[in-house]
This record gives sequence, structure tokens and C-alpha cells, in this order.
Amino acid sequence: MTAFHLVRVPVDIGQLARWAGERGWAGSKGAAYDEGRALHHLVTEVWGPGVLPCFRLLIAPRRRVGNLYAYSAMDAEALRAAAGVQAPPEHLRVLRLEGLESKPMPGNWRAGQRLGFDLRTRPVRRLRRDLVGPRETIRAGSEVDAFLLEALRRHPEAAGSMSGEGRTRQEVYLDWLAEGLTPAATLDRSATRLVRFRRQRVAREKRDSEGPDATMHGVLVVTDPTAISELLMRGVGRHRAYGYGMLLLRPAARPVPVR
Repeated sequence: MTAFHLVRVPVDIGQLARWAGERGWAGSKGAAYDEGRALHHLVTEVWGPGVLPCFRLLIAPRRRVGNLYAYSAMDAEALRAAAGVQAPPEHLRVLRLEGLESKPMPGNWRAGQRLGFDLRTRPVRRLRRDLVGPRETIRAGSEVDAFLLEALRRHPEAAGSMSGEGRTRQEVYLDWLAEGLTPAATLDRSATRLVRFRRQRVAREKRDSEGPDATMHGVLVVTDPTAISELLMRGVGRHRAYGYGMLLLRPAARPVPVR
């Protein structure tokens, strides 16, 4: 794995919304404005595809400027220079490049190392075949909430709040996350919690879709020191290029809030 960096880019939230509005990206059929879609197009047009493979936007309450965090093979100096050459002027009203900064990430991970994380993700599974539910048939290729999918498969008549064996949403999502960490790391389930959940409609190129938006805080244990760098760069789950799936690292000993 080549060297990579944690990057922070200040983003003017109002300018981002105006820029997206000029493109007509309000979503179809009355869907809400999707910040993730706007940021995906913005950073791709400024730096090219794959330069910021996954990212996380954090906005403090009542603030007009947020922080976009991402892992990248390019450091702040290289990103700023590339944007100076490639970015249209209207993009630079959104991204405050004077505040862009980065730090090199370690290259000396070790097996057994514990890493705390903060992860916003979209825990969905893509169907390989049609699934006949109590109200409708979900077609092959559809994305389905991992919790709902387990409920439909194991105990469809009780698919409202629990899956077939009484498992909670948190338990199902931790299974899903553990799969996504393999083979780079294992999940310390006792130190990991689902701290925030909502249903969120997102806008993509061909259609809008509604699904889970889950934030998890927890601890992973490195099993493959080479693969962990690749995992951090790649992210976890689907919609990684739209603001989901980035593993923001934090102290492993930090208490996990339960909400």
C-alpha cells in the first residue's frame, strides 16, 4: 500500500447548496436536496475520480462551514496545486482551499492493534434474486436495508421491528459491518454501538432511493496490517463516494455513547 493522508477540506454549506441548485440537483419526485451527491460531483470535478474515494462531511450545529474529511494518496499541497489548475471558479467558492490541510497516515500497523472508529454508513445488501415479501416482490438488483432483509427472509410476518430470532437492528448491522471489515480487521462487538439511525432518501444518477443511514462508534482489531490501509482508503459498504463508509479513527479507549 502506498502512503496516504487524512485530508480536511472546509466546505461552505450555503455555497454548496447554491452550486447544486444551479445544476438542478434537487432530486426527482420531490426528493430532498442530497449533500452527498453534490459533494461527489464537486470533488470529482475538482480532482478527478478516485482521488477522494470516500469522505465524511461533519458540520457543527449552527455553523455555515463544515469539514470534509477523506483519505487520499495526495497531500494538501498536491491537492491545492491540482485544484489551482483544474477547478472552475464556482467550485472554489464552495471549497475553502486556504484551509485545506492533511497529515500522513501511519504505515506501521500491527496485528492485534485496536483502533477506535466513527462510521456513517448505509447498511444495505443488493439482492441476487427476486424476494417475495408480504406486500410486494422486491426485484433482483435492488438495495435493501440489511435489517429489513433479514426480517423478511427469516420471519416475514413479523418484519416490522425484529428479525426472525428477535435480533435487534444493532445486532444485524454489526454482523454486516464485521463482514465489511474482513480480512483487514475483526470487530470488537462489545465496544461497538449503533449511536444514530434514520431513514434517508438519496438522489443518484438514475433514480432516488430511500434507505438506512446509520452511524456506529466502536473498535476494530487489526488482523492484516497491509489490508487495513487498503480498507481505510476504500471504506466500508456501498455509496462510499457519496459521504458514507469512511472510517474516521478515534481513541479506542474512548467511552462509546449509548443513545
